[in-house]
This record gives sequence, C-alpha cells and structure tokens, in this order.
Amino acid sequence: MSDTTGVAIKTDGHLTWLKWHRGHRCAGDISFTRQRIAEGMALGASVEIDLVCFAGDGFAVLHDDVLHPATTGEGVVADASADYLRGLYLRDHEGQPTGHPVMLIDDLGRLLEEIDCHADAVLQLDLKEYSVRISEADVAVFAKAIAPVAKSVILSGGDAVAVERLSRAVPDMPVGYDPCHDGAIERLMENRDFAGFVAAALAASPKATMIYLHHKLVLFADAAGFDMIGAFHQAGRTIDAYTINRAIPDILPDVRRLLALKADQITTDDPVGLEALITSGH
Repeated sequence: MSDTTGVAIKTDGHLTWLKWHRGHRCAGDISFTRQRIAEGMALGASVEIDLVCFAGDGFAVLHDDVLHPATTGEGVVADASADYLRGLYLRDHEGQPTGHPVMLIDDLGRLLEEIDCHADAVLQLDLKEYSVRISEADVAVFAKAIAPVAKSVILSGGDAVAVERLSRAVPDMPVGYDPCHDGAIERLMENRDFAGFVAAALAASPKATMIYLHHKLVLFADAAGFDMIGAFHQAGRTIDAYTINRAIPDILPDVRRLLALKADQITTDDPVGLEALITSGH
C-alpha cells in the first residue's frame, strides 16, 4: 500500500477526501487508536473521532454511551470517572481486549501536539452530546486541550448550540454542522422542501465551513431533481457525505454518483478498500 492510499481520490478534476470514520483506514481496524490517528494526521488524511461526556470534566474519545462491548469497561460512560476510563482498553471486532487505551480529550490534545501533522490533515471531533449535557468545566477542559492544535481539527455535531459554545472557547478552530438529526431526514423525505432544508442548516450554524449529510439523503434529493451538494457549494460550504460502511460492489453506483455530484468528502470505514473499489471500476 502506498503512503497515500485511502486518503483522497480525484474525479474529473475534483478532489474528494476519503474520511477515516472513527479512525479506520482499513476494514476491521479498531476504532479510536492513537496509532491510526497519528498515521492519518501525518499522511494528510481526513480522520474522524467521536466525543462523549463522562463523569469528570471534558470528553472521552468514544462513540457509544455504554462502555461494553467497545472497551474493557462496564456500565454507562456518563458514570465513569477519568481514572476508570484511563484504565480501560479498546476491544477489537471479535470482542477481544487490545493494547490500545481509551483516550480522553486531553490525551488526544497531547497526541496531536506530538505529531508532525501534515498541512492538509484534519481531525474531525464529532460531538455526540447536546448542549444541556455540557458543563462550563467541560468547555474549559476542551479548550485547554484543543486550543494548541486548533488549526488541525474541525469540531462538528448535530447540536449547533453545543458546537457554538465550544467554538467560542477556541476561536481559531473551524466548525462543521450535521443537520440530519432528530427526525430531519424523515421530515425532508416527506415534505421534499430541499431548499428550505439547506436554508435552515445555514441559519442554524452560520460559521460552519463543512456540512455533514447522510449519503442516502443526498441521493434521495438527487433522484428528486435537487442537487443538495451544489446548493451548499453555492453558499460557500463543503460537503461530507456519510457513511459508506463497507467497500462492496453493491455500493459503487452510489459512491460514483456522490463523486459526480462533487462531494468534498466521503466518510467510510474502509478508505483503502473504497479507493480500490472505485479505481478498479468493478
């Protein structure tokens, strides 16, 4: 595998990043490992991790609200202390413990400071919490960890208020917005007010430079004659289409259409496999 395999692909002159969902470069990778994050940031990739609240101040680098089966811990993440979380390890896809420790936001910040990040590399911090769950102490810990590496990350989330609160504490940090939560997809498929959806997203998060859209929503709008990616492009935003979980031939027509619509980024759990699938033409 060449150094840049699974980083980006160019189609008709348009470059589309293949975002490493949960830090996955290849199918079967363990989510949120220091090694993959460091590798991606050194290569100039787009990498994504998730943030959730726990019983201490700040955030844990995890996706689920329970510790099992993704980690060696038990119980609810929100009830876990920092010391408990730092004693846990990630599990692989077979459920076996690994040597990869669970990270908190300050661990992540230190990791990014230690990496010689490529100028093109971006680590997406995908906030899984609503603003009501986030304390001012959480904001302060986040700011201390991320401010030194703000230009290498982008903070995103489905709650624009939560993203705005954290971004005010780290002014140099780019932000993104995901308007596809809380029944938004179902409502849009019913009312088909695509232009209204775009306008509402822009109004909800005016500072967002990237908009994150479920790929099936993009394709639904396209089939109805509305270019949602183009509409956001006209407003000066870039688009991430998420998530292609498996690089299998059945998904290729959808991916090719996303590329033709000039998606700026495609989120996938198998960037290397997806690139191989696209370039093979099978």
